[in-house]
Amino acid sequence: MLKPHFLTLVTALTLTLGIAPAQANLAPEPIHTQTMLDVVTSLQQGHYNRIDIDDQLSEAVLDQYLATLDPERSHFLASDIQQFEQWRHLLDDQILQGETEAAFEIFNRYQERRLQRLNYMISTLEDESNTWDFNRNDVLEGDRSEAEWIKTDAELQQLWRKQLKSSLLSLKLADKTTEEAQEVLLRRYQNQKQRTDQAKSDDVFESFVNALTHEFDPHTQYFSPQGSENFQINMSLSLEGIGAVLQSENDQTKVVRLVPAGPADKTGQLKPADIIVGVGQGEDGAIEDVVGMRLDDVVSKIRGPKGTLVRLEVIPADAVDRQARKVIRIERNKVKLEEQAARKRVLELNRDGKEFKLGVIEIPTFYIDFEALQKGDPDYKSTTRDVEKLINELREEDIDGLIVDLRNNGGGSLREANELVGLFIQRGPTVQIRDASGRVDILGDFDPKVAWDGPMAVIVNRLSASASEIFAGAIQDYNRGILIGNRTFGKGTVQTLQPIEHGQVKLTHAKFYRISGDSTQHRGVEPDIRLPSLYTVEDIGESALDKALPWDQVRPVRHGRFPSLSPFMQQLLERHQARTETDPDFIFMRKQVEHLEKQKKITHISLNQDTLQQERETNENWLLSVENERRAGLGMPPVKTLAEVDDTLPKDEQGRPINPESEAILAESGEVLLDLIDLTLSHTAALPDHISNRKAME
Repeated sequence: MLKPHFLTLVTALTLTLGIAPAQANLAPEPIHTQTMLDVVTSLQQGHYNRIDIDDQLSEAVLDQYLATLDPERSHFLASDIQQFEQWRHLLDDQILQGETEAAFEIFNRYQERRLQRLNYMISTLEDESNTWDFNRNDVLEGDRSEAEWIKTDAELQQLWRKQLKSSLLSLKLADKTTEEAQEVLLRRYQNQKQRTDQAKSDDVFESFVNALTHEFDPHTQYFSPQGSENFQINMSLSLEGIGAVLQSENDQTKVVRLVPAGPADKTGQLKPADIIVGVGQGEDGAIEDVVGMRLDDVVSKIRGPKGTLVRLEVIPADAVDRQARKVIRIERNKVKLEEQAARKRVLELNRDGKEFKLGVIEIPTFYIDFEALQKGDPDYKSTTRDVEKLINELREEDIDGLIVDLRNNGGGSLREANELVGLFIQRGPTVQIRDASGRVDILGDFDPKVAWDGPMAVIVNRLSASASEIFAGAIQDYNRGILIGNRTFGKGTVQTLQPIEHGQVKLTHAKFYRISGDSTQHRGVEPDIRLPSLYTVEDIGESALDKALPWDQVRPVRHGRFPSLSPFMQQLLERHQARTETDPDFIFMRKQVEHLEKQKKITHISLNQDTLQQERETNENWLLSVENERRAGLGMPPVKTLAEVDDTLPKDEQGRPINPESEAILAESGEVLLDLIDLTLSHTAALPDHISNRKAME
């Protein structure tokens, strides 16, 4: 705790040095009234979800706005919250009239509290008489999003000190001295204070309006003119730069998704849900701390000329140690369409002394070159055209079955998802789309041509979304193939960008449904054979998003079906379980999942350096131990450190290292498909000839 005379000295120095005091309170601008009315009109007339703007919504908007401003409840006091209660049932009336005075009053109080916190952090770090006892057995609450609001200034400062100590410890465990850690944090808080002072009325307005749009669904969003520009910059970063879409979350920069075949994806090291905490330029540039930095500022540091190097310091989403960080080197480049194209390989498996060849087609995204198509180019690229060519090439290699790999495929062209289904069925519906008025449109394949009529499997994971789910769901509904992997993302909604006079609105206006009538929204598509996954439904996917639209159903569409897989499912599961029970890679995956689940149950962070260091070493030793168990089971030499794992990869695989987990899943998917072929042939052979012939024709 700082002594009063020191606080007075800090204030005096601030005035003497001519440092600008906190800016005056922000207030609504005249344009905001009409903009709010425009947003309300867009929501009421165009959004899929019909929600009344009433007292119930007013309550939800207030709670969401407070959660947006102070997600960890480390700024507002309980007395502030009590004062804000006067608007709990009034915000709806203000919104309908285009008024935002309450929103600005709440924000100005937040600014006041935020500056108090930053001044406390800065003065504490600058106080040379201040000492840190890293041997005390203090703990910091890990997640305060549901905690009680703090009642007194003294309690608030106690929390701030613990947060500061935790940040110092985190940096010390990243091999910085106490002095170096203090310097990093001092710059962090000084930069945050400078950015806080630069807040504009549009920032406040955008934040409040998005507390409103969030109540309709998490994909509906308002962008101010500046926000629209930042949105476009971030989307262009996904196509030129490192190939990543980022978002701001609790003062941190989170990776939302990677563009297939982009620079970040090619490294094999950056993953969705990773947190970027630092950015460095070139091979030797100092890594700049970006915690608490505005998203557009972080993006501007990551962007750069093609061919230049950027280094990202990240906290991996799947790390067993949440204090651990790693540095990733990425060469900036432009994502080329041809690099996102579907690609093939042949998986060779031995079954009872007999060699089988399975074709594998990996589809990173559902793409189509609309520009070339509109120009009449007969050789325009598209997912369906490319996959058909690959299937023909695989036929020439005399494959026994086909695997379509949709892991990490975040979607893309709906047209291509529809037409791709058509490569595997003669004709029929593929997907239903219901708009806000309740009208249902049905898309389908009406071309009787079939590219592949043999046995097939589709692999999906939690990051398979949107168009991937439409394709996988249709294959499953037709009984056309077996679905293997994890429950998909659950992104079953359609958005459109709607310009308004002051900015634009991204609006959810329709919803996807399978031909079975089930929505792909929220629940995703369930595989027939489930595999272990480090991505949980609580952390990744539509069901992890607050206010996501629910799963529901529409009427099913009549469609043909291939022979049911149900008679074989129990045997398929038993064979799969028997194989993976002793498979070193699957043992490793299951242990990882179990360990991560245990780590998630730890709700407090130790502020004792020895304890924290011991926890880190325990986690590293555990991971090293299970990795060496895996390697021993595969006949590979052990490693002494986790860093050696990457070094064991062949040189020609550097830059896009093959993930052992990914390869194990592919191999097991091949085994499942062989099981299906075996069981199907055995079943058909056991039938009388006249029934066998009829089954083959279905």
